[in-house]
Amino acid sequence: MAKEKETRRPFNLKKEVKLLPGYIILLLWVIFTIALLGWVFGASFSTTAEIFQGKALKFESGLHFENYAKAWNGAGVAGFFGNSLIYSVISCTILILVCAPAAYVLSRFDFIANKFIQTSFVSAMGVPAIMVVLPLFSIISGMGILNNVAAGRTVLIILYVGINVPYTTIFLLTFFSNISRTYEEAAAIDGCPPMRTFWKIMFPMAQSGIVTVTIFNFINIWNEYFLSLIFASSDKLKPVAPGLYGMINSMKYTGDWAGMFAAVIIVFLPTFILYIFLSEKIIGGVTGGIKG
Repeated sequence: MAKEKETRRPFNLKKEVKLLPGYIILLLWVIFTIALLGWVFGASFSTTAEIFQGKALKFESGLHFENYAKAWNGAGVAGFFGNSLIYSVISCTILILVCAPAAYVLSRFDFIANKFIQTSFVSAMGVPAIMVVLPLFSIISGMGILNNVAAGRTVLIILYVGINVPYTTIFLLTFFSNISRTYEEAAAIDGCPPMRTFWKIMFPMAQSGIVTVTIFNFINIWNEYFLSLIFASSDKLKPVAPGLYGMINSMKYTGDWAGMFAAVIIVFLPTFILYIFLSEKIIGGVTGGIKG
């Protein structure tokens, strides 16, 4: 079959002129962001002396790849990177396993507490983290488990999961609401129980929303600073955000700014790669779900 011709809207000069200021602002923001990231990337291959002389992008002494080796091994970025990866991957996995079934049940089944639970999730999203964190810190510090590596990681993962449950559930609820009930009716006729219907049929159909919310959660947890600053008391527990902050403070003693910029690039790469390879899924997940 021949492909249908795409219908394009006629060019409207007046509308485009009205949008021109927005285009200009967006273009300036993109140029500024690219220039800033480009300078940091260039500085990571330079030397501290060249950076202070304003010659970070001239590479007069060549490209210094050893900055990345020093940042990864000497500055402890490898440990911070590994901790953030553990926190992000495990937390995102638990969030999907918990929130996807919860969102499905809330979107499909009518029961007494349904609206109350949805309202509670929406309300919880507006509660400042500091109101919850400080009482929890008093309780956990009293238990004396913060200095234990395994227990400390478990505490942070539980906190990351708990804080992101309301947002993740509400986000996925919209996707499940947009999926037609005919799929479940057909599965029921074939004798498929509700839980199997969810995991075999409904869960894959909400893939766009699941991937999108997982990416957002991964980025939020990867860049999280406040909780990790309070609960990660040991360098063995610190993720990248407080780890980089500690590196910045140590610059007054070491002066290795080139190594610090290399560390920034290393930390920035995972989220950048996610955006590059999954940008279409992110846009599709934000702009709409599945309808049918």
